[in-house]
Amino acid sequence: MMRLLVPVSSAHSRLVKQLLTKTTTSVDIGSLHSTGIQSFVKVVGGFPARSMSSAVPVVQERQLQIGSHSVHYVEAGRGDRGVILLPGALGTAWTDFKPQIERLPALLPHHRIIAWDPPGYGKSRPPEKEFGLDFFERDASAAGELMQKLGFQRFSIVGWSDGGITGLVLAANHPEQVEALIVWGSNSYISDTEVKIYEDIRDVRKWSTRMREPMEQVYGVDYFPKLWSAWVDGLIRIYHERKGDICSGKLKHITAPTLVVHGAKDPMIIPEHVPYLLNNIKNTDLHVFPEGKHNIHLRYADEFNGIVARFINEQHT
Repeated sequence: MMRLLVPVSSAHSRLVKQLLTKTTTSVDIGSLHSTGIQSFVKVVGGFPARSMSSAVPVVQERQLQIGSHSVHYVEAGRGDRGVILLPGALGTAWTDFKPQIERLPALLPHHRIIAWDPPGYGKSRPPEKEFGLDFFERDASAAGELMQKLGFQRFSIVGWSDGGITGLVLAANHPEQVEALIVWGSNSYISDTEVKIYEDIRDVRKWSTRMREPMEQVYGVDYFPKLWSAWVDGLIRIYHERKGDICSGKLKHITAPTLVVHGAKDPMIIPEHVPYLLNNIKNTDLHVFPEGKHNIHLRYADEFNGIVARFINEQHT
């Protein structure tokens, strides 16, 4: 059964505007045919952010050989259970997950938080990234191998954007390894509209300074535009040569309890991806940030961390 978990506030998104109420209730959303959600869902209050511990978590940075890459990862916390944070396109542990590395250990004291630079990104170079048709598959395989080598036979996945796609692939290919899956800003296929989005953001000179500078600091002013353009080319190649299918056919193999978190104003993915994931993954919940965009885990870090921690902890109660 799929539940819809939303904070109690007004929303302007077509996806959520008929679902928000001031009290816990059941809502028939069969009329939302355009979203693809054709069921009853339970609307409950959003998870409150838990109080933050003032203790600074133990954070270590290491390298581990995975295939041809010396993979850089950050480890925080002392628990014996594992959580891996999978960053977005060109993202690294620190550029994409600083609030999670610093604050999730207090909320998940029985877990170690692992955040990595995927092969070819950040400090997991050389060799440089290659965006072949199977690059999500290769990243998923590497992430699973990393966690196995760190001693986690089973673990939870928290994946953003491209990292969410990597998480979907890993959870589908190795369902026996995944205890819980949380994804946001992610899609399992590429639409015509998204091809246009990718082309529109290809030229990084058009980006805001705030968005561009962190990537320039990681990759350099000259190399970053080349790597980003190669990423765009890779997705467009998937669109043409695989008819846009990234991992849609795999979703039915995911058995882990899954939480889809959605920023209702996310400009990077079209709204239809949310109901598609809900309808094609078993045992799925949805939490909506009505005013959220693509980086909800950074913009609403404490609330987001509370949601993630509660969902993961629920799998062990």
